[in-house]
Amino acid sequence: MKNTPVPFEIVNRLIKESGLPDVGKASIREIKKLITQIENESGVNFIRMEMGIPGLPPNQIGINAEINALQKGVAAIYPDIEGIPELKIEASRFIRLFLDIGINPEGLIPTVGSMQGGFTAFLMSCRREISKDTTLFIDPGFPVQKQQHHVLGLKYESFDVYNFRGNKLYDKLESYLKSGKISTIVYSNPNNPSWICFTNEELKIIGDLANQYGSIVIEDLAYFGMDFRQDYSVPGKPPFQPTVAKYTDDYILLISSSKVFSYAGQRIGIMAISNKLFNRTFPDLLRYYTSEKFGYASVYGALYPLSSGTGHSAQYALTAMLKAVNENKYNFIEGVTEYGERAKQMKQIFIRNGFKIVYDMDIDKPIADGFYFTFSYPGLTGSKLIEELLYYGISAISLDITGSYHSEGLRACVSLVQLNQMATLEERLKIFHSNHKF
Repeated sequence: MKNTPVPFEIVNRLIKESGLPDVGKASIREIKKLITQIENESGVNFIRMEMGIPGLPPNQIGINAEINALQKGVAAIYPDIEGIPELKIEASRFIRLFLDIGINPEGLIPTVGSMQGGFTAFLMSCRREISKDTTLFIDPGFPVQKQQHHVLGLKYESFDVYNFRGNKLYDKLESYLKSGKISTIVYSNPNNPSWICFTNEELKIIGDLANQYGSIVIEDLAYFGMDFRQDYSVPGKPPFQPTVAKYTDDYILLISSSKVFSYAGQRIGIMAISNKLFNRTFPDLLRYYTSEKFGYASVYGALYPLSSGTGHSAQYALTAMLKAVNENKYNFIEGVTEYGERAKQMKQIFIRNGFKIVYDMDIDKPIADGFYFTFSYPGLTGSKLIEELLYYGISAISLDITGSYHSEGLRACVSLVQLNQMATLEERLKIFHSNHKF
């Protein structure tokens, strides 16, 4: 083993002690734990790209509103499980102004981050009809959503969409829906991890086929408006964040405060259930819940036993942030465009040092610079690459766990890599490249 920025013996021993049979197939949290152990023992600070968490200060508007709410005593009071009225109203306004669609306040439910929103949505959508018991993931995607399915004992299928963009998506998607068992179609837009962004044409295909085959669409908008090639920041004016909600009435949107507001620590998001779906009845829901009404059962049947509501003060924080954005007093996109600059510089550094961008095109345009990008190194599998990079003080996650067909690739999150770390990243990748010339 050649000289590396992190001592070989430390990394090698801690990998063995971790008990992970294959680092490349480890979960995000398992990778995080291993990296922290290596950092603590070696004293070498990693270029940390494994976790998709904010790397910018939290929104001050939210902080001030939450402090004010706490000082008024809300910490002693259980919030209404349906959410405080002010939040539901501002969320409805936000969806109208930035997605150009209408959802009544009753269908806008605060959740403990989009993670809980997804968990609840899966519980409901996969139990509404006995004959429809399988989720279809349009991958690559967020690995934990499949983990949620495993925990819940729910079935799922998936395919990597990269080679089925544009009109090709129709036949590929329909080949799964024809079985009649697909209850739910799930994807993120912009996509975690590839950062592809579905076009309105593709969203129409998804919506039309969901209508034809009776499937619910769950659209994960964790990175709302963060396709920086377009300016989605002006309330009430196009362009609007693209959404399948334009093309189907049976949908659930997962809206997060973690990325665009850098408010991840307070675990507050919105599960937005369409007006039609909220009021639909499904007799098969009575197998699990006391109501056959989708919206009522979502709140009082599925969400209630999960947490009995979402943090009270955090709801006031999100209310204030949405209100400021709705009234054009705060540009929420402008606050996160630095991620795009980080991605641009990091991709150039990787390419200069022998790496390739795995998902490099968005149909006929270069992939946008955003929160994530994907990379590989010729001659190395993804599992081997992620392990090798540990010796160079660089962390990422394998595309293997995202449903990607590209087993050679890794996902990099740019959020924790500061601009003043770019020189360190370049130096370490130069050493890596020098030691890996096949």
